[in-house]
Amino acid sequence: MQDIERMSHVDTSWLRMDNDVNLMMIVGVWVLSPAISLQALRRCIGSRLLRYPRFKHKVVMDALGPSWVTDEAFDLQHHVSSLRLPSSAGQSQRQALQHLCGDLAAQALDPDRPLWQFHLIEDYEGGAAVVARVHHCIGDGISLMSVMLGITDEGPALLKQSLALARARCAAPEPGSAGAASPQPHDPLPHGHQPPPPPPHPQLMLGGVALARSGLQLVSDVAALALMPDDSPTLLKGLPAGRKAVAWSEPLALDEVKAVGKALGCTVNDVLLACVAGAIGSYLASRGQDPSDREIRAMVPVNLRPPGEEAQLGNKFGLVPLVLPIGIANPVERVFAVRQRMDQLKHSYQPLLAFAVLSVAGYFNKPVQDAVLSLFSSKATAVMTNVPGPTQPLKICGSTLRQTMFWVPASGHIGVGVSVLSYAGGVQFSLMTDQALCPDPQDIVERFEPEFDKLTWLALMLPWPGRDEDPEQALVAQALAQGVSRSTDLAQMLR
Repeated sequence: MQDIERMSHVDTSWLRMDNDVNLMMIVGVWVLSPAISLQALRRCIGSRLLRYPRFKHKVVMDALGPSWVTDEAFDLQHHVSSLRLPSSAGQSQRQALQHLCGDLAAQALDPDRPLWQFHLIEDYEGGAAVVARVHHCIGDGISLMSVMLGITDEGPALLKQSLALARARCAAPEPGSAGAASPQPHDPLPHGHQPPPPPPHPQLMLGGVALARSGLQLVSDVAALALMPDDSPTLLKGLPAGRKAVAWSEPLALDEVKAVGKALGCTVNDVLLACVAGAIGSYLASRGQDPSDREIRAMVPVNLRPPGEEAQLGNKFGLVPLVLPIGIANPVERVFAVRQRMDQLKHSYQPLLAFAVLSVAGYFNKPVQDAVLSLFSSKATAVMTNVPGPTQPLKICGSTLRQTMFWVPASGHIGVGVSVLSYAGGVQFSLMTDQALCPDPQDIVERFEPEFDKLTWLALMLPWPGRDEDPEQALVAQALAQGVSRSTDLAQMLR
């Protein structure tokens, strides 16, 4: 008997967001050492990923909308295949892989099959690389991270550990109650951030349940979304063409990022967002556009999953519009500006309101949905996400996963997607742009680390309480000094 499940309205919204310039695919890369074979990867995917029935479901439309239906003609060979890197004179393997990922990000998945594919590059930098493409209607970043962990050799133990931690969080006192621990400055945001306690069903937000709890806040947040002004016009905002380019950095040391945040009283996410803003501002200045009086808006996802539901597929997140201060030249002033704006969003109902809008949009046809969701896409320049990954190196088919990155899709006519992923003690920046707006995203990516180095230098020079007496603060100073040692020319750093 064929397995049929009606698609949720939120996932329906993501399914129908595909347009001629932006496809709602999450694209990721695993860099493995040593190489693995196609047969080994297929065995791994077949035995581990396919334990989730969703990955054998295709989407079937009827008068009531889309449903998940088992693909009776499912063929693993179609979904797990090998590819060769394009060859070009003077092009490195990394550049060739970036070119391939950009091309794949602009190629739609077969709508008559389950909406995912893995592509193996068997000879990449002495090992192998795997490019994964998954449509956003299957799941969001948090759920897909849990699923992808399940593919690794350590997957079962990691998932068991994750569930145990989730149960411990559920048993912990609620924030603000007696005995609750205060948030630490390095708590991961935005995906680690939870908005004000929601009513039992987010879809009831507009029906008055939350109004009884915090009416003024809700009314204020509704007005903020409805009356959201355009952000500053820049080279990164315009009419995209649908041709994608991707780039990535070498990872930053997570301990150094935490140390900078600790010294400045900011979160890891504040530090990373400030570096992204600085890199974009520097890029625009290099192209002759003065960023000093400009700010751009990024749509940032906020996790709405209760603890313990991280591995449940589907989309359960809201969006908040974060204004990035690209025009603030001083790195410390910039990170404080980001902190202030993130603190304001922490007490906002906007993520739940955005989730409700996405859910309601799924009831309508695509033209009406597009008009509703343009409220978000037309007011923003970028989409930005931060996903926490495992802290230890993992293996796939016995091969070490030495680097991993992904690219978040952009909706509407947004042409920039910034993705941040922590893995094995490092923080990985990845960037996808529309070539009509930014043909060389690597030029932006290469500015992330210098912006972080500037912030590290300044954090080390600034005093902070307990620096010389508190052993913990001494460790922070030591981590900052290690970061500074990577760069030797202070004058060049701060110019």
